[in-house]
Amino acid sequence: MNSTAGHPSYQDYPNGTECVDNHIWDWIHTVQPYYILAISVLGILGNLFVLLVFCLHKTSCTVAEIYLSNLAAADLVLVSCLPFWAVNVAHGFDWPFAAFLCPLVVVGIKINAYCSIYFMVLVSMDRYGALVHPMSHGMMRRPKWAKRSCALVWVLGLVLTMPTLLYRRSMYVEEYDVTACNLDYPDFTTQLICDAAATVFGCLLPGCVISYCTLRIVRALRKNRAMERFKAERTEGKATRLVLAVLLAFLVCWVPFHLNTVVDVLLAARVLKLPCALTTVVEVCAQIFTFLAFFNSVLNPMLYVIVGKNFRKKVREVFEQLFKRSLTGKGSSMRSQLSATLKTLA
Repeated sequence: MNSTAGHPSYQDYPNGTECVDNHIWDWIHTVQPYYILAISVLGILGNLFVLLVFCLHKTSCTVAEIYLSNLAAADLVLVSCLPFWAVNVAHGFDWPFAAFLCPLVVVGIKINAYCSIYFMVLVSMDRYGALVHPMSHGMMRRPKWAKRSCALVWVLGLVLTMPTLLYRRSMYVEEYDVTACNLDYPDFTTQLICDAAATVFGCLLPGCVISYCTLRIVRALRKNRAMERFKAERTEGKATRLVLAVLLAFLVCWVPFHLNTVVDVLLAARVLKLPCALTTVVEVCAQIFTFLAFFNSVLNPMLYVIVGKNFRKKVREVFEQLFKRSLTGKGSSMRSQLSATLKTLA
């Protein structure tokens, strides 16, 4: 998202050459739009389905389900913005929409990256409290606190995307003869500060919390005492299996993206210097790992259905509710029609 017109940010070398190979980037204009559109369609359908199940079910959501439903909402925001970017890529990164949509679309995409990792922080902390310290974190595991925590995450996500809102704009790039939706920082220092803040608060800090909680959860599950508690509280056990599956999928999809982002920030700050070939590899990996991160928004609804036994139970119960309502509606309609007919005959 930080590249101009889909090409890598050039790095100047002492011999005056530029690190770029246009042939490597030709595949972006052909493959990426179709992939993004497929992710968008599948993600919108899947995450809408998840949110409808949580909203329509007759019982209130548990703490873990509150976090997972907010994660689905963040995924829905992402996949709803992706079609705009797919069209942008298909046009050779010549922004075809109104100028005000440029920062808004990218904010919608980036807020998913920030909010999703902090929702995973909340999820991992919830499972950590449930399995490692079940008696000392009761108040923090109430639905009221969970909803407040989710609201704070959304606010934090908006704060972290403020540089995008302020400095992302559609601008003419003479080198490529396009009007690209690009970042336009006022100076290099501002760019480094924004990139460093995004790396620390959007990757390193939440990543450390998630890693610590996950290791403690796994260690607790391996102990016989924890396993006995795990079996006794079957609801907690089912929720933990689903959460661990979602957490694993998140790590597989997002960790390569964040690691590549850290390398990219170090390159921009000239802390790390790589030869031209390796710099190109970093830029290509940025595209591939972004695709992988997008796929996480499609993978999560699948995991809810495949791994989540409670979620499948809720799906059945929601369909039963809707079926009973439709039958009740049809029955009352038939009774009213029969009553009207009898009155006519009389």
